[in-house]
Amino acid sequence: MIGLPVLDPASWFAPTYDVNDKVVLVTGAGQGIGRELVALLHRRGAIVIVVDVDAESARRTAADLWTRAHAFGADVADRARMAEVVDEVVRRFGRLDVVVANAGVTPVPSTVRTMDPADFDRVLSINLTGVFNTVRPALDHVVAARGHVVVVSSCAAFAPGMGGSPYMVSKAAVEQFGRALRVELAAVGASAGVAYFGIVETAMTHDMLDADDLGRELDGLLPWPLSVRITAEQAARTIADGIARRAPRTIAPSGWQPYALLRGAINVVLDRRLAADETVHRLVHAIEQRR
Repeated sequence: MIGLPVLDPASWFAPTYDVNDKVVLVTGAGQGIGRELVALLHRRGAIVIVVDVDAESARRTAADLWTRAHAFGADVADRARMAEVVDEVVRRFGRLDVVVANAGVTPVPSTVRTMDPADFDRVLSINLTGVFNTVRPALDHVVAARGHVVVVSSCAAFAPGMGGSPYMVSKAAVEQFGRALRVELAAVGASAGVAYFGIVETAMTHDMLDADDLGRELDGLLPWPLSVRITAEQAARTIADGIARRAPRTIAPSGWQPYALLRGAINVVLDRRLAADETVHRLVHAIEQRR
């Protein structure tokens, strides 16, 4: 169960976009979804720019791809460094066609009342400001190439956020950032899309949900089909196929698509039910007792 583009009328008549010989920059590309994505785009003929805060992971990823892959160590929260990376890419290759702002982190589980403000700032600096820092210096080049931008949000953008509000806040903001980009870039011949994922099998997911008692309980609150997991490779394919059709949005796994379409009505009911649920109350108390 991955994605059902047929549910999105905007995708039915979308123009195609071939990444062959295009220069594509992906952040968070040293592991997880980003690593799978640069490998897939590389197979489709792209020149891939592998950007990761862990410079050694970026180098290993690029080395595994051998040709047409180039590594940069950079923290997306560092605005000046991200501008340097974009400048170096354009200096070396003469263009930058596609940017995928994929880098992200999760917070330490906590309630708003008990969280460390520094953890809130850290998550927003990477997940939200890091997206701006990645995309903003690249936009003139993407417009010149009539290229495409993808910002990676999450189904967490429209799901309840108890115990992890900084992540949900950041991903909701990224969604709005991507929607603004979509309209603005359409006016100048380029395009942008937002990628949404439910639960993806990555190291971050295992640390947050599988290796933690409370995480497993929170995960257990998700009903089928929202609890269905996809692999990092499946998530990467969703992004790559979205680029190929300049998709305004991609959602995977497909069980989240009805929720996304009906979220206004669903969330009114869901928020009321969760606020009254004794199991949720117990989990909130347990999270707060950890601090």
